[in-house]
Amino acid sequence: MTATSSTDGRSKTELVVNEIAQELRTLADGVAWFSGLSPAGQREVLQQVSGYAMQAHITAADGRAGVARSGVKPTANPSVMICMDPPRYGFSGLPADEYVKAFRVLVSVFAVADTRRRQTHCKNACGHPWHNLPSTSSETEQP
Repeated sequence: MTATSSTDGRSKTELVVNEIAQELRTLADGVAWFSGLSPAGQREVLQQVSGYAMQAHITAADGRAGVARSGVKPTANPSVMICMDPPRYGFSGLPADEYVKAFRVLVSVFAVADTRRRQTHCKNACGHPWHNLPSTSSETEQP
């Protein structure tokens, strides 16, 4: 099993990020999971979460709101990158000592954008399985 796979065949990253976005898992719990990964695993997760953020069509406003939720300074590299118009997604190219900040920012911004999309585009007619996680789906296992 890789650092980002779960026992049900779903990506562990997908599960953790969507649970955070749907407030089924705290950001602190997600950061603890992320911090337990190797630097290569963290880089892989950052690439995946960047893809999720792109798919959620984040806006500069989402970036600012997410940075405010993330607990990361607005002047930190990941914060500046995500608030650009258009956002920059090269988080896995940052130095490894910035990966946790990048994860916090990316997941927080994704949560803002994905919540907006669940309330607009997917309201009452959503077939996306990641938008319909049961509240008991949280996995407590560490990688």
